[in-house]
Amino acid sequence: MLIGVPREIKLDEYRVAMLPVGVEELTRAGHQVLIERSAGIGSGLPDSEYAAEGAEIVASAAEIYKRADLIVKVKEPLPPEFLLIRAGQTLFTYFHFAASRELTEAMLASRATCLAYETLRDAQGRLPLLTPMSEVAGRMSIQEGAKYLERPQMGRGILLAGVPGVAPAHITILGGGVVGANAAKIAAGFQADIAILDVNIDRLRYLDDIMPANVNCLYSDRHTIRTQLKLADLVIGAVLIPGAKAPRLISRQDLKLMKPGSVIIDVAIDQGGCIETSRPTTHSDPTYLEEGVLHYCVTNMPGAVGRTSTFALCNATLPWVLALAKNGIDAALRQSPPLASAANIVAGRITNQAVAETFGLKFEAL
Repeated sequence: MLIGVPREIKLDEYRVAMLPVGVEELTRAGHQVLIERSAGIGSGLPDSEYAAEGAEIVASAAEIYKRADLIVKVKEPLPPEFLLIRAGQTLFTYFHFAASRELTEAMLASRATCLAYETLRDAQGRLPLLTPMSEVAGRMSIQEGAKYLERPQMGRGILLAGVPGVAPAHITILGGGVVGANAAKIAAGFQADIAILDVNIDRLRYLDDIMPANVNCLYSDRHTIRTQLKLADLVIGAVLIPGAKAPRLISRQDLKLMKPGSVIIDVAIDQGGCIETSRPTTHSDPTYLEEGVLHYCVTNMPGAVGRTSTFALCNATLPWVLALAKNGIDAALRQSPPLASAANIVAGRITNQAVAETFGLKFEAL
């Protein structure tokens, strides 16, 4: 199979979808790999390392899309890439279709097959290709929150840890999944006062067992959320419904309960955001104020730590890329339930029910 890896063009995106070792494994298995020139530079991976493992370095994304059977990316295609995608081609990347009707309609029109990292479920029901970036984003959320609580960044002027005689920051984390748990771990290390909210009682029991004493596990309902907003210096939005638009847990009116200069980090923004006032931002222009509350809603948070994120992502994706290349796309989708679960769009048909329901479009099972 001919596999292509284009350079990511999303603003401030420094990840790349394949490591040199991935090229080596694919070429050893008899496949050919095309890497767009400078695709790995943002992660500290020069073209020479790819070429040494047998990759062909090509000059443009257009050539990648023209020649490759399987496109492996990190982020969803952007409008300049839409017309490069052709019928019968397969793309394997993060799509987050529920956040964009434009992207969904463009991929339907292309009649390509779209396999989404974020909906691939393994035999244990886990999301192995979403997990590494959720770990990065969860840990980064506290790092970014600490920065934007500083007064020069328009925050309240709060030190997460406090000091002797001064209380630490109060952090509210909405969602106890991978993002929320990783955020809580880092926040606990800062010695902040943390509340992590979820609707899954079994998950709360588990988190209560493993978390330090400064993390309180609370059942999430409207009253608990509003109570927490009054206390919070920093709110982390960490909810997820795989493949679907994130539920809105905080309204604009709710923001009036928060203290001026408080900070919201909406990690759920890739799936539309879990706060009514959230809108996508970039690393170059990451924040804005609404109702006196500073919002950080960067849609590709892990892209800022490109090297860490690239290695974490590619460690998880490579076995699946090898399976697709070895078996061919059609056979792989028939034989592998996890890869079938990644199929969101196939040849002009929506094959993910959550995506179809989001836009009121027809769902067709594989």
